Amino acid sequence: MTVRKVKWGILSSAKIGVVKVIPGMQKSEYCEIVGISSREGGRALAAAERLGIPKAYDSYEALLADPEIEAVYNPLPNHLHVPWSIKALEAGKHVLCEKPVGLNADEAKSLMQVARKYPHLKLMEAFMYRFHPQWVKAKSLIHSGAIGQVKTLQSFFSYYNDDPTNIRNKADIGGGGLMDIGCYCISFGRFLFDEEPHRVVGLMEYDPVLRVDRLASGILDFSDGKSSTFTCSTQLMPFQHCLIFGTLGYIEIEIPVNAPPDAPTRIWLVTKSERKEIGFEICDQYTLQGDAFSLAIINNEEVPTPFLDAINNMKVIDAVIESGRANQWVTI
Repeated sequence: MTVRKVKWGILSSAKIGVVKVIPGMQKSEYCEIVGISSREGGRALAAAERLGIPKAYDSYEALLADPEIEAVYNPLPNHLHVPWSIKALEAGKHVLCEKPVGLNADEAKSLMQVARKYPHLKLMEAFMYRFHPQWVKAKSLIHSGAIGQVKTLQSFFSYYNDDPTNIRNKADIGGGGLMDIGCYCISFGRFLFDEEPHRVVGLMEYDPVLRVDRLASGILDFSDGKSSTFTCSTQLMPFQHCLIFGTLGYIEIEIPVNAPPDAPTRIWLVTKSERKEIGFEICDQYTLQGDAFSLAIINNEEVPTPFLDAINNMKVIDAVIESGRANQWVTI
């Protein structure tokens, strides 16, 4: 039986797309990458040849005008996420938009308002970590009561990049550590608790030359004493980790975000009686994300993560930034 595959187009030859997302989606059961675009036509052509993509476009408009393209993956710089996702929806394309979905919550809301005009089209923020089996298992362990009542989680995510030409270090287009990687740490608690924090406090350190946050820490205060704390940085030794604490034990996730597509992963379930390692076979979370989104299109079902989740994540990011500037708790 022939498997129906959604025909995808890629907006830009951004590194995350050509190095991670496209190769992952090319391994999927329900995705077919048929085109890639760039404002520099030569880059699109080079990426297409390297990745075996049939079509290369010298503009984003040309890709959106192609009737063969059903869905678009948008890995453009942060300030272009909302404008080009809107253009894609208006062109009749489903949209998987890279995180963070916009520059602030109000901008994200404007995208949702446009999406409501096209209820037949799917729109989702690309938090790929949620599709990896290690996170699916961690959440199932929590729901089963394996670590008792979950009260707090701690996460850390860092890398070192002080290149002024890198888009992550350009303040005017949504650069900085909180937007780039802190958004994951914020998402973790919301994903595991299945609720929103009611207030946050943030501490931000800005690079004096680049004017982007290079070190950010925060506390998210949920109901009933539950909390999530995090630190992210763009100018520290590369590292990532997540610990989830309950009244009867804790779960340790070794590589919470950049789980390798070519090596097994593991988490640990720790209680008073044992430390149990739980291993996972090799898989690519970008493959799983692409398949999940494509199946929503094929079956005309709701996407795995409703777009309201993207707006709510941006609300917390906004509040952490506001708290850092005001040096006080901020209610959401």
